Amino acid sequence: MSERGSAERPTTHLGWAVELYRRGKRLELMHRAMGFATLSLVTLAPLLIVVAALDPLHHSGFALWLVDGMDLSGRSSKVLTEVFNPPVKVAATTSVWGLVLLVVFGVSFASSVQNAYERIWRLPSGPWHRIWRQVVWLIALMAYLYVQVVTRTVLEGTHRMLMSVGVGVLFFWWGPHFFLGHQVRWRLLFPGAVATMVGLVGLRVFSDLVFTPLIVTNAVSYGAIGTILVVESWLIGVGFVVYGGALFGHLFCDRMGHLLQHEEAGDE
Repeated sequence: MSERGSAERPTTHLGWAVELYRRGKRLELMHRAMGFATLSLVTLAPLLIVVAALDPLHHSGFALWLVDGMDLSGRSSKVLTEVFNPPVKVAATTSVWGLVLLVVFGVSFASSVQNAYERIWRLPSGPWHRIWRQVVWLIALMAYLYVQVVTRTVLEGTHRMLMSVGVGVLFFWWGPHFFLGHQVRWRLLFPGAVATMVGLVGLRVFSDLVFTPLIVTNAVSYGAIGTILVVESWLIGVGFVVYGGALFGHLFCDRMGHLLQHEEAGDE
């Protein structure tokens, strides 16, 4: 039995990084991350800008969320805010049809995220009439981003960081469970939620080191389009982390399940 176990070990215990790379390649992770960034900028950003314009507390909405998410400060923060802050009359000049189109585009973004989770967990696509899940998730996403903006002005330091991470874990734990129609157990989705937040914190540190000076440089060289290109690059990173975190969570559950099976077989 021990000889058999040692013979199977190289196949069963492939390197985590190699297996994660294979799954990411199968999912077309980079392609999906680029799609996530494009849909975020083209469909989600205008919707959030309109919502920000309707914000009674005037927390500067989408622009302030970008500044916080990218961990910008000083001149880079000012440059980005000037590009993404909505005009004063944006809410008054937005027509009903414009809002409807924004919601439709937002739902298409939610649909792409749902499809990615289904592919990650190898589940069939849900029927079209479950579009209500996408609408609910989209509303929850805007509420999550709004909470992140509000806590910036209410809390500081360690307390805000802990609250932000805690709320983020809850959101990325609930989101896949809701999207997948409760077909995956809560405990199986938790590692992916934690991995996603760890990745987002790491991306925030990377952004502080790389994107902060890059925004100022691109703004001088290319104007507003240069700033938008940097934001698009950051959003690609966000998409990569969101999907990559879920992939890692699935891999973690698979590996833990295999370990338990081997332990049970060993006991026998």
